[in-house]
This record gives sequence, C-alpha cells and structure tokens, in this order.
Amino acid sequence: MTTPLATTPRIALLGFSIECNRFAPCATEADFAARTLFAGPALIAEARAPAPRMLGELPGFVAAMDAAGPWEPVPLTLAMAEPNGPVEHGFFARLLADWEAGLRAAGKLDGIYAVLHGAALTTEDDDPEGTLLALVRRICGPAIPVVASYDLHANVAPADVDLVDAFIGYRTNPHLDMRERGVESAAVLLRLLGGLTTHRARVRLPIVPPTVTMLTAPEAPDRPYGELIDLGQKRMVEPPYAGRVVNVSVMGGFAFADTQFNGLTVVVTATDAAAAHDLAQEIAVAGWARRDRFRPKLTSLDDAVALARGTADRTRPALIFADVADNPGGGGRGNTMHILQAFHAAGIRDALVGVIFDPALAAEAAALGEGAAFTARFNRDGGDAFSHPFAAPAVVRAVRRDPIRGRRGIYANNTIDLAPAAALTLGGLTVVVISNRVQCADPAFFEAFGLDIAAARVVVVKSRGHFRGGFDEFFAHDQVIEVDAPGLTSPILARFDWQHLPRPVLPIDADATWAPNAGTPNAGTPHTGTPNAA
Repeated sequence: MTTPLATTPRIALLGFSIECNRFAPCATEADFAARTLFAGPALIAEARAPAPRMLGELPGFVAAMDAAGPWEPVPLTLAMAEPNGPVEHGFFARLLADWEAGLRAAGKLDGIYAVLHGAALTTEDDDPEGTLLALVRRICGPAIPVVASYDLHANVAPADVDLVDAFIGYRTNPHLDMRERGVESAAVLLRLLGGLTTHRARVRLPIVPPTVTMLTAPEAPDRPYGELIDLGQKRMVEPPYAGRVVNVSVMGGFAFADTQFNGLTVVVTATDAAAAHDLAQEIAVAGWARRDRFRPKLTSLDDAVALARGTADRTRPALIFADVADNPGGGGRGNTMHILQAFHAAGIRDALVGVIFDPALAAEAAALGEGAAFTARFNRDGGDAFSHPFAAPAVVRAVRRDPIRGRRGIYANNTIDLAPAAALTLGGLTVVVISNRVQCADPAFFEAFGLDIAAARVVVVKSRGHFRGGFDEFFAHDQVIEVDAPGLTSPILARFDWQHLPRPVLPIDADATWAPNAGTPNAGTPHTGTPNAA
C-alpha cells in the first residue's frame, strides 16, 4: 500500500564523513572545523551557498528537494574532514550527543538523509557510521525512511546496509558525481515517502583493491573496477531486474583503514530480496573474475627522474607525476620530500610541485613577502618515518592569504582555505606550500598563485587519483606517471603491518579464495516508507 506524502515532509539532515588511515595521526575536532563542521541553520545555508565548504552530496540533495516541492529541512550536524587518522573518540562522542539531542528535539520527522563515508574510524570504533545509524534507529524507530550516501571507498559493515532503506554509493573515481548522488538520494527518499519498500543485499569479496586500480573513466588505461560499476548500471535496467532494482553500488573500499570490513563489496537496493541477492552475486562473480587486474603498476623514482629529464625535449609531451604514496586524500601528510628532492638534485626545470603541507614554511614565506630570497627549510621539526627535512635556496614568487574557489574535479565550486600559502622558486622548480593539508586535485591550487600549468613541462601532485578529474584538460592518461615512493598511502599493500584485514586477501595473499552463495539471501530487514508517528 502506498503511504500518502506529507504535505510538507520534514527531513532531518546529518552526516559524518571522513576517510581514516589507521597508520596516520589522529584526527581532532580542529580537523573538521578547518573543513566542514556545521549545524542548524548554518548547515542549510551552507548547503545552498554558491561555493560551499562541503562536498557535493548535501548541496545536491537540498537542491533536488527544493526543486521537488515544499519540504522542511531539519538540519542537525554535518562533520566532514580531509582524510586523516582515526578520529579522537571523545569528539565523536560529542557529535553523537548532538545528533541524539537534535533528533529528540526535532519532533515528528518524515525522513532522514545521512551523508556518510564508510571508511571512518575512531580511536575506539571501527564502524562509527554504523554507530550513528544505530542511534538514528533507536530514536526514530524502524519505520522512518533513512537514505545514506557513501564514498565508493567505503568498507561496508553490516550495519551500514541493514539500518538504511537505501544505500547510495559514488560511481565515479575520481569523485565527480557527489552532487548527483545527493540528487539521487533525494529522489529515492521521495519514493520511500510514497510507500516504496526495499531490501538490501551485501556481498564482500576477498579483494582489497589498491587505490590506483580503481579508476572508472572510460578512457582510463585499465579499469576493472569501472567495468563492475558499468555492469551494475547496465544490468539493473535489463530483465529480470528492470523495475525491481533501486540502486547498485560497487564499493572498492579503503585498504588503509585496516578493518574486518575491508574488501570490494557489492550492495544492491531492490524492491524484493531475490533481485537484490541475485544481482549482487552476479556482479561479485564478475569482480572475482577480474581479481588479477587489481595490482598496481608504478614507476620507480629513478625512472621518474629520467622521464622528467626527457621533457626538456619539446617534441615530447609534458608529464604529470603523481606522488600516490603521500596522498593527503588518503591520510598522507602531504610533506614527503622524495620526489621534490630527487627532481631538484637532477636539475629538472619548468616544473610545478604541489601542494606541500608545511605551515611553518608557508608562514615564514608569507611574512617575508614576494621577491624575498631565503633558505626554504621543509619539515624543519625533523619530520617522521616518511617525511624528512630538506633545505634549498628559494625565492618567494607569490603569497596567498585568502581562500580559493575550486575550479574542476572533486573541489569544483568548493571554497578551500590553504592560507597562508606561498609559491616558492627552487631553481627550475616552483613549489606551492600550504597551511591546511589537502591533496592537489584542482588546477586552482597552482593558478591561484599566477602559475601557468600549460607552460610547465613537469607537474608533480600530492594526490592518488582525484587530480585526474582536475588536470585532465592538461594531461591525458598516457601523460600520467604514478611514482613508487615511500609514504603512508603506498599502493604496495604488502609494505604495511596489517592487524585487522580479513586474511587471506588479494593482492596481498596469493591463496585467497571465494565462491558465490546460491542460497537464500540475507538482505537486511525490509523497511517501508511509512513516516514515524513520534
């Protein structure tokens, strides 16, 4: 039976989104405040801003709901931060208290939208998203429709699927569809408000794909993961699934969270348990058939230096070098010196390097001002296992004290605060140094300093893959060099001391096995779209 829509549905908005690397330093409240930490009216105002300080899911959801007709947003708290180490649990506990108080004070709600990531950790909880969803169900009951969107790097725990009515995962890597997934979440929630009943199925494979093997663009050199996403989107609109499947999400996971939930996971939301189970199994079988393709292919640092030298020949194409092992977008510190020091020693010219996270150096350069000559001392505090000191003569080329607006890719139309920040000339290299850690995924991170990317022969980015969505107007896939250097996000997974991954697992262990389950699906508790009466 279809439940009539409320005249003006009241929808609670909340979220907790961070990708956590268990090997990185802990994230604190300050890390969220530096990126996205909004509550109440400020949250909805920011979601409707032309250049919000949050990623696209909630702005997309709000815009879609605004366009659909009258509704009443009930904004609670959204906490979103750059990838980091496990979140300090005391801060997460305070967030839980805020969410609980907000839900209890909200009165009658007709639905809930949760912006989640799926690869969060706290210092005491390996599935904080599940903990948040359990709180929502405890307060609001099993009948209220709950839709949650997840990053495709989610490590999917049972609660992340069983406690929602619809599981909506990103479909593009680099992440270019976050706003679209927010729009989709709104559309599904409206269907749930109209009485849609859903079942979910979850199938996890013993494959932990290194991040560099998870590209989805059709022109990517090898895309086993993208092929699985394409398969899900194709099959859901074909017999026998057409009209029965609501969403197909193929989640690659995030290895460095090191949890028992790690593993490439297929989640299907459907109108009946059999459709959810059967399609999830079909895609999982296709994933297992591609298991040998989830192995990284990197370029050694010595070979990278040789390739960079070769760009001096103007008949050859310019190249972009990705420091994938020091990706701030995966919890890397953004300050290892391996590539910078090697390129500097080799005398590489016409090169841009960015962005290096070094607040002390950025502050010193900003204080000295443009044109000042000095010795740039990177990691002056001594660094850590991967980030060692490096010093070189430098000239301050440009200084930036204001936030920038993202232009392309994951940060398009986002407000990003890097300041104080500076561009430094070190011989033939121009290095951008920043005060707020973020991956170099947008050309604006260079352009804000007046730097001409098109004129550069070499560009080095601290990024794993999102740079491909920002710099593709300058570099095709065959101009991308993924460098094998040390760091907290190295795609060579055998280098890490894993404590929680379910073993054996590919590509670390050669003896991992899997077989499809042809039995009765365990698809989670079916939920209906009947509003709660509280």
